[in-house]
Amino acid sequence: MDKAIESQRLISAMDLNLFNERAKLAWNDCLELYEDTINQLNRSIIGSNTPTDALTWLSASIANQQTCQNGFNDFNLSSSLQYFPNTLSNFSKLLSNTLAVNKALASSSTMLHSKQIGGRRLLLSDGFPTWVSASDRKLLQSSPKADIVVAQDGSGNYKTISQAVASASNSGRFVIYVKAGVYKENVQIKKSNIMLIGDGIDATIVTGSKSVGGGSTTFMSATVAISGDRFIARDITFENTAGPQKHQAVALRSGSDLSIFYKCSFKGYQDTLYVYSQRQFYRDCDIYGTQDFIFGDAVVVLQSCNIYVRKPLSGQKNTITAQARTDPNENTGIIIHNSRVAAAGNLGSVQTFLGRPWQKYSRTVFMKSSLDGLIDPAGWYPWNGNFALSTLYYAEYMNTGSGAGTSGRVRWPGYHVITSPAVAGKFTVGNFLAGNSWIAGTGVPFVDGL
Repeated sequence: MDKAIESQRLISAMDLNLFNERAKLAWNDCLELYEDTINQLNRSIIGSNTPTDALTWLSASIANQQTCQNGFNDFNLSSSLQYFPNTLSNFSKLLSNTLAVNKALASSSTMLHSKQIGGRRLLLSDGFPTWVSASDRKLLQSSPKADIVVAQDGSGNYKTISQAVASASNSGRFVIYVKAGVYKENVQIKKSNIMLIGDGIDATIVTGSKSVGGGSTTFMSATVAISGDRFIARDITFENTAGPQKHQAVALRSGSDLSIFYKCSFKGYQDTLYVYSQRQFYRDCDIYGTQDFIFGDAVVVLQSCNIYVRKPLSGQKNTITAQARTDPNENTGIIIHNSRVAAAGNLGSVQTFLGRPWQKYSRTVFMKSSLDGLIDPAGWYPWNGNFALSTLYYAEYMNTGSGAGTSGRVRWPGYHVITSPAVAGKFTVGNFLAGNSWIAGTGVPFVDGL
């Protein structure tokens, strides 16, 4: 913690004359990310409710360090990183060591806990998991009374979502109902316990067009960016219209711990859905994109979702996921369960792959999902030469469809065809997300097992 505070102070005191305008944008990301790291470490010190809490918050801190660098890489300005304080590399090592210690503690605690209560809790009878309060469950099952109404025609309290978020109180769940319409704004949600409810996919649309090609970092290109905890969205489309020629352009970025997206749509091309960090659950959602369009370093499960692959730029290949685990002790990964992968329109002869390793310990699992014939027989694509092929963890379990055959898949050391339900069970909502402890209260339906 001392080193984090010192690092943040040194970064904020840097001489900005060393940087051009784009490098200053990346530096701004770093400032925000180190501030968030201090918050995550504070939470870890104060104490946690479950063994995986500290593991999640420390994993998020590691993602922050990597993302600080990514901003400069977006603009091909990695040489500017030489001006950053030397103390940052020491801080990264301290974080990695702390994560390793916490993982060992979490493992022993989980074993003890399972002996005491006779294993994990099973699916609740009403079809929802337990990590959500009873009041949140009612909000998702019904048409809740909104605290604030947003409407472009003036019939609500505000005309923009940003104004509504700014007015939100910090006392418990705050429900913002966004009436049907197209809201052209970039929204940042830093407060906790915010819930956005729309009138349905493609009825309530939040849209923006920031992109790396347009001069933004990937991190700051998001149309909607959430960092406050326990965020919930229902019946909304999040969109980035920059197009494939503008490269990385995020529709939604979530670094919200215990966040839920139910019956939402995410539309973009490259880097549509940035599952940035922390624990996240997506149910009955549609995700559209081309390259790396579900990416990031969260602990995330997408369940019963539709993944629609769009046509990329000429000569490009499609890669659905790009998971960003940089440390083997992080509890992060992208799990796609009981979902469908299909083409959004005619792809022609474009090669499409399930994922590629953005970082060294990239972890992605497709389970019991329908994979249409657009998936290349090799299944997965390298990032750069042999990078990460022996350290990644990519797996498939009981998928169906004409693109699900594994006989022609890659032969990388880190690739696995899972045949054991016990192994696959590690990646379920109940185990990987500990979803029974927080999703159930929201009223979002989920399957906690396979």
